[in-house]
Amino acid sequence: MASFKKVVLAYSGGLDTSIILKWLQAQYACEVVTFTADIGQGEELEPARAKAQAMGVQQIYIDDLREEFVRDFVFPMFRANALYEGEYLLGTSIARPLIARRLVEIAQLTGADAVAHGATGKGNDQVRFELGAYALKPDLHVIAPWREWTLNSREALMDYAAEHQIPVDFSKAGKKSPYSMDANLLHISYEGGGLEDPWWEPEESMWRWTCAPEKAPDRPEYLEIQFVAGDPVAINDQALSPAALLSLLNQKGGEHGIGRLDLVENRYVGMKSRGAYETPGGTILLKAHRAIESLTLDREVTHLKDELMPRYAELIYNGYWWSPERKMLQSMIDASQAPVNGVVRLKLYKGQVLVVGRKSQDSLFDARIATFEDDRGAYNQKDAEGFIRLNGLRLRIAASKGRDMR
Repeated sequence: MASFKKVVLAYSGGLDTSIILKWLQAQYACEVVTFTADIGQGEELEPARAKAQAMGVQQIYIDDLREEFVRDFVFPMFRANALYEGEYLLGTSIARPLIARRLVEIAQLTGADAVAHGATGKGNDQVRFELGAYALKPDLHVIAPWREWTLNSREALMDYAAEHQIPVDFSKAGKKSPYSMDANLLHISYEGGGLEDPWWEPEESMWRWTCAPEKAPDRPEYLEIQFVAGDPVAINDQALSPAALLSLLNQKGGEHGIGRLDLVENRYVGMKSRGAYETPGGTILLKAHRAIESLTLDREVTHLKDELMPRYAELIYNGYWWSPERKMLQSMIDASQAPVNGVVRLKLYKGQVLVVGRKSQDSLFDARIATFEDDRGAYNQKDAEGFIRLNGLRLRIAASKGRDMR
C-alpha cells in the first residue's frame, strides 16, 4: 500500500465521508485535510467543521463557491444548450470539475500528496473527480475508498461508525431518505430506493424543490430574462449576480411545477441507471437561451452548435471538462455568443415554460422579408424557382437513371 503524509478529502460531513475520514487516518496513518464546498446545496455546512474538528482535523476548508459555480461552469455550459441524451441538464456533472479543481488547489496550498473522494466504484463521479485531478496535477495521487475497503452496505458503515465512535447523528439515522441525493444551485438528484425499479412511479413526497404541476397556481406568471453575450444578467429589469439569478429562477420554477425529470441514462462506466431530477431554474434558462439565440444567431451557426452539442454534453457527463477538446469547443461556442443579446419573455404555467416574446438590437429577424403581406420587393419570390431546381438537380439525375427513391 502506498504511503501518504497528508490527504485532502472532499468532505460533506455526512455518514460516508465521516467514515472515510476515519478510515484514511487509520488505513494510511496520514494527516487529513477536509474540504467542504458550498455550491448551493442548501445545507448548513458549519456542522461539517465541528465533526471534522471532533475527529482531530487541523486544517478545515469550507468554501463558498456558489458564484464561481454558476458564473464559470453553469453559464458556459448553458451557452452550448447542453443536454445529455436529449434530456439531462447535467446538474451533478457540471459541479464535479469545480470541486476537483479546488481539491487540487488545496492540496498544493497544504503540501498534500494525495486527494480522496467518496464516490463509489459504480458511478460517474469517480471518473469526473479523478480525470480532473490528473488533468490539473498529474503527479497527484487519488484515493477512492469505495474501491479499496470492504464496507459495502449501509449496515456495515453504521457498524464501523459505532466501533470507531465516529460522530454521526444517529437520531436521524432511522429517518434517512431512501434515496441517494445530490444538490447544488442547478439541481437536486435522486437515485436508489424504489427508483431502482424503472416501472415504479416515485411518491410525491420525494420531490423537494417543485410542486406537482397539477397543484401549481391556476394563474400563469410572466418573467423577462435579459441576456448579454449569451449569459442571463437580469430578471424583470433587476440585475442579479449569477448565483442570485439562478436561485430566483429555481424559486419561480419550483412554484409552478417546472423542471422535473425521470430518466434512465447510460453511465460512462457502462451500466444503465435511473435517476430523478429537479432542475427548475435550468429548465427555464435553457428555454430562454434558445429563444434569444433563435432571434440573433445565423442559421448555420445555430445548426452547427446543435450538431456539436451532444458531443459537448457527453464530455461534461463523462468527466472531460478539463480536456483540450472541451476547451476547443468552448472557445467556439463562446465566440458564437457575441450577438446573443436581448430580452426573452416567458410564461410559467403548470409545469410548462412557454416563450411568448423576444427582442434584441442584434436581431436577424427582418419583418419586411418575412411578412405575409406586401413586402414591396424586399424578397423576390421568383428566385426560389432556380434555387429549388438546382437543389433538386441530383435527385432528377438519379431518377432519370432509374434509381428508385421510394
